Amino acid sequence: MELAIYNINGEDTGRKAQLNDEVFAIDANEHAVYLDVKQYLANQRQGTHKSKERSEVSGSTRKLHKQKGGGGARIGDINSPVLVGGGRVFGPRPRDYRFKLNKKVKQLARKSALTYKVQDNEIKIVENFDFEAPKTKEFIKIAKNLQVEGKKVLLVLASAENNVYLSVRNIPNAEVILAKDVNTYVLMRSNAILLTEGSLDVINNL
Repeated sequence: MELAIYNINGEDTGRKAQLNDEVFAIDANEHAVYLDVKQYLANQRQGTHKSKERSEVSGSTRKLHKQKGGGGARIGDINSPVLVGGGRVFGPRPRDYRFKLNKKVKQLARKSALTYKVQDNEIKIVENFDFEAPKTKEFIKIAKNLQVEGKKVLLVLASAENNVYLSVRNIPNAEVILAKDVNTYVLMRSNAILLTEGSLDVINNL
């Protein structure tokens, strides 16, 4: 599969980038994508939620009134879950939400995500570029030239370019990531993916 290579002015350079069909043109597996995104989001959870149960609430353990003969329901102490201010029944406890996903499933999910994006014409190949100094306006101009302005843009770089990163980080719908760190979640939440020529060498070998 081939895609045209554009420069930062949005002009077709006349050159073609070769995309690996084993990465960009596979039989996509939607369930693998779901599992990988689910695992990524689960791994972001802190799991520090906690509510007080009956034994942890500060209050007297004295029985409020006798068991029988009062004309009302039987009741225990003031920490009872049925009373306002009492403990919570089966409340949340700190836990780890992370779970294991096989390496081959994650690999299949990434390839499936890239295949979906190519099919939806959401991937563009751009010549390698860098900025002399951090300038948000410069990247906005590039996005406009490449007709991805206003979209959720993911810029994939081959190596760390600090000036590019600093230029993009203040734009709400834009994100920069290194090719080696590309994952299914960031791919699926973007609707315009700009791959630099250098990053393609890494992506083609996922």
